[in-house]
Amino acid sequence: MQTPYSDSASAASAASAAPAAPASSGSLASPALVVTTAGVHHSRRIAVVSLLLLIFLCLAWELFLAPVRPGGSWLALKALPLCIPLAGLLKNRMYTYRWLSLMVWLYVTEGCVRAWSDRPPGNFLALLEVILCLVLFTACTAHIRLRLRSAKLAAAQSNPPVPS
Repeated sequence: MQTPYSDSASAASAASAAPAAPASSGSLASPALVVTTAGVHHSRRIAVVSLLLLIFLCLAWELFLAPVRPGGSWLALKALPLCIPLAGLLKNRMYTYRWLSLMVWLYVTEGCVRAWSDRPPGNFLALLEVILCLVLFTACTAHIRLRLRSAKLAAAQSNPPVPS
């Protein structure tokens, strides 16, 4: 069974992070766990959508919106490295969120340089690239934090402290 914690980095906490069965007293999952789980799903959606938009922007920018050379340029290949983490995001792999949050800064740097040096509409597209990268970075870091917090809450809920 595929769990939201399906990568090797968090496989140890997968069993404890899975939704716990209600206790004999009929209690349900804590509200904090439900809110955190909802946040994990929202941050995942935002990360996937912003990555897809960034791939589309890179391709459209270099092929027909404002290419460096008329007719398109080889700079459209900069979208290829963005396709690699797409599979990991769709499979919900924690490690992918971690290294993507570092890789995205290369595109922020490129966007800042081209926003400063290109003429319109290239500089506006570069600013859009920077904004999408910042959204992607924020979504990735929020996903990591919320997912770890959710796993910790689930583990604490399934293993209550034993009074001594």
